[in-house]
This record gives sequence, structure tokens and C-alpha cells, in this order.
Amino acid sequence: MSIEKVIVFGASADQGIPLVNALQRRGFSLTAGARRADAMAGTPFPDLRVVHADITDSDTLKAAFAGQDALVMHLPFEFNRERAASFGRAIAVGAKGSGLRKIVFNTSCFVADHDLDLTAHDGRRDIERALEGTGIPCVFIEPTVFMDNIVRAWTKPSIVNNSIFAYPAAPDLKISWIALSDVSEYMAASLETDRADGRHIPVGGPEALTGDEVAQRLSAEIGKPVVFRSLDPGDFAASMSELVTGSRTLTPGTPYEGMAKFYRFYNTQPQSPLLVDPGKTAELIDVTPTRMSEWLKRWDWTKPI
Repeated sequence: MSIEKVIVFGASADQGIPLVNALQRRGFSLTAGARRADAMAGTPFPDLRVVHADITDSDTLKAAFAGQDALVMHLPFEFNRERAASFGRAIAVGAKGSGLRKIVFNTSCFVADHDLDLTAHDGRRDIERALEGTGIPCVFIEPTVFMDNIVRAWTKPSIVNNSIFAYPAAPDLKISWIALSDVSEYMAASLETDRADGRHIPVGGPEALTGDEVAQRLSAEIGKPVVFRSLDPGDFAASMSELVTGSRTLTPGTPYEGMAKFYRFYNTQPQSPLLVDPGKTAELIDVTPTRMSEWLKRWDWTKPI
């Protein structure tokens, strides 16, 4: 029996908008699960049906899952591991016996096959284990690094105004950068096959690029030289904190401290953990990811934001 009715968690967020696009294009009947009834107001999908769903409350989730064939979601990054694990437990309790026939979870980051003593990462693993315990077929989409980070407020202005692509990647760190829209395509396509069921699937773009190689592609697209500047992860996270909170202090347990730890891990491994063979992924899910040079054409490089 094919999947028709899909509930989406995170539908109104950055990763949710392209996901709704991908699912609607494939003809799925969608419902957004959210805490607020007006969650989709101000999005490209203001008329999308919304049901109450709180990822800390399994009773609301049981009600939200009723009548749905599949749950497709990404979740907020949580740097308190126990709180992240509690999300997974609540979703699992709500899902058991609900009638769901598939769960697709976008982890939003690289996930190793063991704990890394990185709370956000290890919390993702706890969520995965909780979902696996439901007995419902699960697909875990585990992306590398989003191309869309290049056009965020902490990156794009430096490219446009100063011709500098600054990022917390070591000069020799190769990354299979992936577009958010392609992550969504992988998620949506996994509902149309059972080949990916029960699998943890790293997804990345078709090229493994260093920072200098990304800068080269930016130069070609923008029409002026762009150089790569490798940022210390701590300095990068402090700047992010300052941008949002006004303080450069990396307080333990905050997203900014966790962000610094993630990139320190990536930068210090003997082999980049952010490499993906899209050919192997295609054996499970039939999606052709976008090349960096093609993705860059989607953006206006005359404006810093």
C-alpha cells in the first residue's frame, strides 16, 4: 500500500519549506504538525492544514499521528542531550500503535555510528534509537554541510562586500556540500521506495570541495576573485553568538559552544567525516544532487543579504 498522507514536523522552518515543496510536487497529502495553529502563516504555504503537535508531549503526538501514513521531520538542534533524547522518546511513544507506516528523520548533520561526546550529535543518536524502537520502518537522512550556509547573514555579506568566503573549515577539509532542497528531495523520495527502510543514509552533493575550491566557484559565478579564509571554530562561534546575543562568550551548553565543538571535530579527523559517495546513496534513493556551481546561480550576488 502506497503512502499518501504525510505529517511534517518543522514545516515552517528553513528546512521545512523546501521539504513541503518536494512532498507536494510528488502529490502527497500534507499536514503540518506544530504547537501553534498559525505556524504556517507568513510561509509560502499559509493554507497548509495544521494539527497541534508538541514534541515534548506524547499525547498530542498520538492525536496528531491519527490517520497519517508517514511522519517526515527535522527537529530543533538541542545541545542538552537528555532533552534531545526526551524528544525522541515522546515521538516514539506517540508513534507506537498510531498507524504510521514510515518515519523519515533528517538529522540535519553528520551522524557517526558511535557517540562522539558532542551533546547535539549524541542526542541525535538517542532520537534515532528511540524511533527504531517503535518497530516502524525508519529512514535516517544524515546530511553533511548545507550549501545554504553560504548565503546566511554570517557568511554572504563577507563574500559580497569583501570578496572573502570565511568558514570554520580547515584549509584541507573536504566537504560534500549539499543544498537544503536536495536534502528535501532525498526525504520525499524515500517515501516512494522501501530500499532505504531501516537505513542510516549520509547524503551530500556530487563534489567534495575544500574552502579554496568553493571560493573558486564563487569567483566564477560572481565575476570577481573570492578568497577563502579558514576561521577558528571558536572565533566563528563567538561571532555567531555576538550576532544573535550581543556577547562573544561561549557559555557551556549553548548552541554556540556546541557549534564550535562540531567544527573542531570535523577539522581534526584524519579523514573528513563530511564525504559522501552520491553513487552509493543513489542505489537506495534515486536523487541527483545539485553541483555547487549550479546552486550558486540561484542567488543574487549583488546584495549582501
